[in-house]
Amino acid sequence: MDIDELKYKRILLKLSGEALAGQDKTGINPDVIQQIATEIKEVSDLGVEVALVIGAGNIFRGAMAESLGINRSTGDFMGMLATVMNSMAVENTLEKMDKPTRVLTAIEMKHVAEPYTIQKALDHLKKGRIVIAAGGTGHPYFTTDTAASLRAVELGADVLLKATKVDGVYTGDPEKDPNAEKIVEIPYMEMIKRQLRVMDLTAISLCMDNNLPIIVFNLFERGALKRIVLGEAVGTKIY
Repeated sequence: MDIDELKYKRILLKLSGEALAGQDKTGINPDVIQQIATEIKEVSDLGVEVALVIGAGNIFRGAMAESLGINRSTGDFMGMLATVMNSMAVENTLEKMDKPTRVLTAIEMKHVAEPYTIQKALDHLKKGRIVIAAGGTGHPYFTTDTAASLRAVELGADVLLKATKVDGVYTGDPEKDPNAEKIVEIPYMEMIKRQLRVMDLTAISLCMDNNLPIIVFNLFERGALKRIVLGEAVGTKIY
């Protein structure tokens, strides 16, 4: 396929840690991670430059730290370390598919991954390698959604793709409200005003300030990622 046929040539895909667990809720489900890696490989094979940010809710959450009497900063750093574990698992799966992948961490740990710098990440992307930016922002009090927005802006991504369990943003929780309606497109400010909490306000504001579109979609809908990069209307676009 000609690269000019692609709607988005460089993407930042944000995955939650829970996505890797599948129905198990915690840990890493090997079938699920294989399925996710297959979707990523498919768009990479088209010539799309792919960067990822992965959460850690399947391993450690801030609420867990609070229940253990651990302070917020320490709990956030523990969560950042857990994102590295998830990132290494996805890296390993992609490498087994012959997709060169590099984990770059905001917290230096040279024995397991390269330190994150913008230039290093861009160099890998331009060489056709998949980049996984781990360790959040490297600072407490910021979510992995905010880390994803930051990395997307830094790396000049064409779009931030937020993978969820549902096929977009709804007026209410579709699992609880049968009258909830799907929103196809919505401006950033409208998202904020209506408090549709798909991402935290810091993450949305960062995208808004840098005119970076966000697409919320269901990664487990086969071929959805490929359809997005080809320009099809999938999920909900926040602009």
